[in-house]
Amino acid sequence: MSSPLPTTHQALTVPEFMAALRLSRFTVYNLIRSRALPSFTEGRSRRIPADSVRAYLEAKLEEAA
Repeated sequence: MSSPLPTTHQALTVPEFMAALRLSRFTVYNLIRSRALPSFTEGRSRRIPADSVRAYLEAKLEEAA
């Protein structure tokens, strides 16, 4: 089974992140607002750096352990 995260991207759009982690738009923007998920704006689009995605997933796994 292939990884749901695009491996060639340096940054993901909010819809890509939503699809990969199966989260709602509301949840993703709450994570961004609370600074739990770093992001930046390029033009009118919000981007989430791929490194931030990995860091977020690792933090959630440590919380669960």
